[in-house]
Amino acid sequence: MRPLPLIIILMVLDHVAFNGSRVAVSLYAINQQATPLTVGALVALYAFLPALLSVKAGRWIDRIGVNKPMLIGSVGVFIGTAIPFIFPFLTSLYFTSIITGVSFMLINVSAYHAVGEMSSPEDRPVNFSYVALGFSTSAFIAPMLTGVVIDTLGYRVAFLILSLFTVLPIIALSANLLPPAKQHDPSEPIPKTDVTDLLKNKDLRRLFIAMAILTVAWDIYGFAIPIHGSHIGLSASQIGIVMGAFAAATFTVRLAMPFIADRVKPWSLLAVSLLISGVSFIVIPLTESVGLLMTIMFLLGIGLGAPQPMVLTLLHQAAPVGRAGEALGLRTTLINTSQTVMPLVFGAVGAALGMTPLFWTMALTLLGGSIFARQVRHRRR
Repeated sequence: MRPLPLIIILMVLDHVAFNGSRVAVSLYAINQQATPLTVGALVALYAFLPALLSVKAGRWIDRIGVNKPMLIGSVGVFIGTAIPFIFPFLTSLYFTSIITGVSFMLINVSAYHAVGEMSSPEDRPVNFSYVALGFSTSAFIAPMLTGVVIDTLGYRVAFLILSLFTVLPIIALSANLLPPAKQHDPSEPIPKTDVTDLLKNKDLRRLFIAMAILTVAWDIYGFAIPIHGSHIGLSASQIGIVMGAFAAATFTVRLAMPFIADRVKPWSLLAVSLLISGVSFIVIPLTESVGLLMTIMFLLGIGLGAPQPMVLTLLHQAAPVGRAGEALGLRTTLINTSQTVMPLVFGAVGAALGMTPLFWTMALTLLGGSIFARQVRHRRR
């Protein structure tokens, strides 16, 4: 099998386990009468170690290739998702969050690095769109599958089934099916660089600002929708269906991305995406109907799902020569820092003020980001 389809298939299977565990951990914690702050802490732990280790992981992957890191990551996701099946207690969810989070970080960085390295500049937007489609597929499957299994068979079986999705990746990666790392020429000196230099790059800095806004919006979606759904009386299956509508939208818009990329400039796309997302966040807390929530989630999925392939392409274009992998590691660090800090903030705000202020604050941030993206677009003309 060619490397790109294989990478996407393995990543999809691992991501079903990872993303499903995030939903199952949140719902199980809520079922155990955990507060929003506790749920926020559990979600934050998924990103705590990745926030600290992503850049080092990226440099390690540069040296040894993607096969071994993805294998270690797949084994880690298996262990993390299996823990609540073996030890069905609220405290075991903390171990699930930590182990699964750092393990999937290895898979995520490896997959993006491999696709970026194997792609020519002209093919990169399309190839990243294929990767994004893979993520959309797993993001669609995971919450719906998790919700249905929880309602029919219980939480323990849900965690067991999620862990089984990693078995095929573990087998395939144990056979070393992915291409080896490119060997560094010993006659070429390895430059000493400081990762903070990347933030001094004007184009990268603007891109990281836009990515930060999008990342926080994704975090609020993943954290707040299960809580909002539980508060308005939705079952686990209904919450899974609502979140599945979001994933279906990301799949749809990424399927159209090769067509869109030829006709819309990246920063124009970012401006429109942020606007759609901001409007969606305004109306979420005003809605209790499953059908209407699915419609809003579909719009939100379009808004948040469209930018990723373009952002990754811009990242490779703006990164200094020879430092694209380092820039990707910094992106992952920033994303996971947000995913560590923000759920704690969200949980504290939700516990103190309820979920509505959280949704509306995010809406204002996204609308402000849309204005920022339009300004960048005008400057680049």
